[in-house]
Amino acid sequence: MGGRLLAAMAALIVSACAAVPSAPLPPGPRPARNDIGQFALAGRVAVRSGAESFSARIEWTHASDGRDEILITSPLGQGVARLRADRHGASVETAEGQRHDAPDLDALSEQVFGARLPLSQLPRWVVGQVWNAVDGLELDAAGRPLRFADQGWTVAYLDYEDAAPEALPTLIRLQRGDLELRLKVDQWGGLS
Repeated sequence: MGGRLLAAMAALIVSACAAVPSAPLPPGPRPARNDIGQFALAGRVAVRSGAESFSARIEWTHASDGRDEILITSPLGQGVARLRADRHGASVETAEGQRHDAPDLDALSEQVFGARLPLSQLPRWVVGQVWNAVDGLELDAAGRPLRFADQGWTVAYLDYEDAAPEALPTLIRLQRGDLELRLKVDQWGGLS
């Protein structure tokens, strides 16, 4: 499973011959973590399965109505893929013009990468919203999520913006078996 996932991601990077323009992150006031319904983030993602690994830059806009747009670029800024999702379905377009469609982001990840990634859960996980039933929830001294398990994934918050109780995560690790995803958030924006 992991090898197929990494091979598909590597193929997307290798096929990226043109840069995809990036959208600016909209500014906005900072609500409490559990009140965040929409956000924009810019950062880096790394995926590792066994000895294989992949890394890319990511820009993600999540709207309060559930719409998502995720731009993945190579570390050098070349466009790799653009994922879009809303209540009607999900799609990914590569820089070379290939397109895949699915009912939702989880099904799309399974179709494209051969592994069902928890993409539908990520909007709440990345901002540290874990109030739904999860296993083994651990909190840090400030009362923020530190680690939990949900749907077979172990989610760990390795760093936050600062020591404030409402600070947002800046380094998140998701792990399931030998598959590990790390998201490093460099910038938060558009929070409401």
